[in-house]
Amino acid sequence: MSQKSSLMKTPQYVPGALTSDSNYDDDATHVFVVRSDGIWAYTVPVSLEEIKNAVAELRAGLNLSNIEKLSDTHSFDTTLAFELYEKLFKPAEKMLQGVKHLLVVPTGPLQSLPLGVLVTRKPKKPTNFADYRDVPWLAKRYAITTLPSVSSLKTLRVFATRTEADKPFIGFGDPVLDGPSGGGKGIKIASLFRGAIADVEEVRKLSRLPDTADELRAMARYLGADVSSIYLGKDATETKVKEINLSNARVIAFSTHGLISGDIKHLAEPGLVLTPPDKATEADDGLLTATEIAQLKLNAEWVILSACNTAHAESAGAEGLSGLAKAFFYAGSRALLVSHWPVESQSATDSHEVCSRP
Repeated sequence: MSQKSSLMKTPQYVPGALTSDSNYDDDATHVFVVRSDGIWAYTVPVSLEEIKNAVAELRAGLNLSNIEKLSDTHSFDTTLAFELYEKLFKPAEKMLQGVKHLLVVPTGPLQSLPLGVLVTRKPKKPTNFADYRDVPWLAKRYAITTLPSVSSLKTLRVFATRTEADKPFIGFGDPVLDGPSGGGKGIKIASLFRGAIADVEEVRKLSRLPDTADELRAMARYLGADVSSIYLGKDATETKVKEINLSNARVIAFSTHGLISGDIKHLAEPGLVLTPPDKATEADDGLLTATEIAQLKLNAEWVILSACNTAHAESAGAEGLSGLAKAFFYAGSRALLVSHWPVESQSATDSHEVCSRP
């Protein structure tokens, strides 16, 4: 789905795949479907405001911020998820017959929602958590890949040849910070900046994330990597990221605080928090920004951003994925794992532990 300025003026055929693209008017949404045997477009009477409200409601049912016990959890509105699917995607069902993999390009509010949580049939209202297993999620019907833009499909296929990197994994996390240990990787503070360089004393006040070390160790074990491939604490610095050979790693992970432009005063672009130096410089101020990420040289099959809101759009009309995610594509990553909301550290660690067990 894309904004009006991003309509596919010259659609390209994509054998064996599908790209959908939509454009918002005040009171309507235009959807484009492209596959190897044809191109279709249709208009549905769904306004931008309706989509904003629906996405906000669905996100609220998935956000575990400030949840301390099971009774605090929100119910997910499967009926609303079905209604949004019915309005936007049901007209395309015949066009999608035989398709197993969707390539989608969402912009605007739909960037903030993993489309796999839409529901393809009118569901029974879940009365307990077990009932959600039987919900006909869109993710059960299709494998879904999100692209930063329509044109990126051609770019990635032309330039993203299979990596020749021979190191399985490199990870950065558990930066040295002085704030109290926290279970989440999200922050909102007044200001981190003095001019163009971050105020390292303010960066240092952020909460510690000790669970991220265990999370990265679990990833390394699963991928068969040596502990020397993990940079923690005093080694998890901007300087280290820029100095070491990242182009030799097939998987790269950052497990730390993620900052979104607009959330923090004077932060003009998103970034990742690393161990701040004693004195800030342009080369190292404890924040690895999107601009700096774009200048890295990567050859990774996969970059994992285990931080908060790393897929977040800077504004309702932002094009493609967030600047942070697009920066990693520009640097040479072939795929990204990003988050749509705050990440709870212990849960992330436990999930990797489960994956790494024989």
